[in-house]
Amino acid sequence: MDRREFAALLPALLGGSALAPEGVEAQYSLSGLGGIQSGVYKPMPSKAGSQEGHSSSHYVTGMLKAGYIRLEMHESTIQAGAEHEPVGTRLHSEIWLVREGTAELTTNGVARTMVAGDVGVCCAGDKHFIANTSDKPVTYFVVTVGPPE
Repeated sequence: MDRREFAALLPALLGGSALAPEGVEAQYSLSGLGGIQSGVYKPMPSKAGSQEGHSSSHYVTGMLKAGYIRLEMHESTIQAGAEHEPVGTRLHSEIWLVREGTAELTTNGVARTMVAGDVGVCCAGDKHFIANTSDKPVTYFVVTVGPPE
């Protein structure tokens, strides 16, 4: 493409950029999630998880304004002796921050111990699960970031 062909396309390119905010809103509606606003989010009441000995409190789920990115945050507790969560592979990345107790984060078959204050990361597409490896409950925050699933 030479400069004249590029110059001929420039008005169309600039016109398309004016539609970007509407494009983001359209992406929100396609995902079925609303956009996340800046602010403070309080935890919802704790509820039992899908497995015995697991519970969680939801904070926020929605779409970020910067692209087609879903963000979700919750706090989970796994009681001592409870089975670990199912091994999973997701399109999003996950970040764990252990608040109290000891957990074992296994990613792609490699187990790593996390204690209060530690952060674990699992990149999108990696097989993973988190387990309570102690005789006390483990509580941790989870932040997921990636495309809607």
